[in-house]
Amino acid sequence: MTYQLHIGDYTYSSWSLRGWLLFDRFGLPVRTSFVDFNKGSVASQMAALPPARTVPTLETADGTVIWDSLAIAEELASRHPEAGHWPSDPAARAIARSLAAEMHSGFMALRSDCPMNLRTAYSDAAPSEAVLADLKRLEEIWAFARDATQPKGPWLCGEYSAADAFFAPVAARIAGYSLPVSDRACAYVEAHLADPSFRRWRALGLVLGGHLSRYDQPHPTMAWPAVATLPARAVKNGPSVNAACIFSGKPVTHFAEVNGIVIGLCNPTCRDKVVADAAAWPAVCDLLGIN
Repeated sequence: MTYQLHIGDYTYSSWSLRGWLLFDRFGLPVRTSFVDFNKGSVASQMAALPPARTVPTLETADGTVIWDSLAIAEELASRHPEAGHWPSDPAARAIARSLAAEMHSGFMALRSDCPMNLRTAYSDAAPSEAVLADLKRLEEIWAFARDATQPKGPWLCGEYSAADAFFAPVAARIAGYSLPVSDRACAYVEAHLADPSFRRWRALGLVLGGHLSRYDQPHPTMAWPAVATLPARAVKNGPSVNAACIFSGKPVTHFAEVNGIVIGLCNPTCRDKVVADAAAWPAVCDLLGIN
């Protein structure tokens, strides 16, 4: 089954991140189309897909258009029950669905005052009382979910679920604006920052698209709180340890040195996304024999 997912800017579009994670994090293949935030309104660029006016929007193989993130999650869960978008346990599943629904409709102060920005982080955002109230509610429902479901790992309701995908941009906001949360909530945020799917999305954001000044905030900036990765840099020439691009299988034309080893890629985007976060890409780790 072939899906086409229409997404916005990787750096700034929090809802696009949610939609993309519903595929990448659950092992479902998808083609993506980029809606350029610098080229007119999103609605005008989506005019060929009525009634969609926002991103993400999903086209299924049979031509069905799904234009809401929560609807995308539910439809994928229905079509691919083996993927595990929702917990198998009924109680955990009900909690996960409630969490995703509240995120879908709430936390307006956090979303308005702290727009997602995966290129820039702020050291002193001075959150408003409304944002602090949103953070308090987040901590309340996250703690409730973990206490009720007793997960063994870092996620809210057991294994990573659609609920966690919906809170990934929230984690990015908390980290990116240095917002005050408890150690328990901070551990959940850090799990998102370290998650390979989240890291792949952010790496793509560093390569594709550009700086959109309308998302800038009047706070002191700091380095993005990314996790450690493999040392990597673009190089002009090979030879590389591989003759075919690790992503496309095409002949190599561009090169990156990762952990002291030159690997070959088929275009500048493939090269640059590896340089942005080499350890986020399983194909790189497999080639280099790194677990």
